Amino acid sequence: MPNKKNYYETMFLISQAAAADFGAAVEHIRGLFKRIDAEVVALSKWDERRLAYEIRKQRRGIYILAYFACDPTLVAELERACNLSDQVLRFMTIKADHLTLDEMKATDDQQGLADEAKLREQQAAESAKKTSSAKSRAELEAEAEAEAEAEAEETEEEAEPAEA
Repeated sequence: MPNKKNYYETMFLISQAAAADFGAAVEHIRGLFKRIDAEVVALSKWDERRLAYEIRKQRRGIYILAYFACDPTLVAELERACNLSDQVLRFMTIKADHLTLDEMKATDDQQGLADEAKLREQQAAESAKKTSSAKSRAELEAEAEAEAEAEAEETEEEAEPAEA
């Protein structure tokens, strides 16, 4: 007879470095649940804030709240996977018997997570464009400066024979 599934609440703390690719960080969390064959009831970004103390050289982090159902014997496996993860700085799992299923589902914001991942991706692309444009401008300025120096040298060379 299969074990009864219980509902759990887990708060993940993701580093800013991992959140640079926010979509991948969220997929990583989903993968942790898939690994233990858990049913994700709700997944949402809770907050992004400065940490009270530095964790793994990170000063800021993103909190992601998840409600899920799984076999109670597999929670330890989830915690082990979180401990081994480079992206998860901290996590806490508790039994979610203080909430009803409807209350858990009400916190679901998986679409919001997807939207934020797209937005962060667009911002990173724009930032990369600006950086490459700045490099292009710097390269153009360097080329113009080199041309001006070459012209100045040619002018000096032309002026020298006339003096002799």
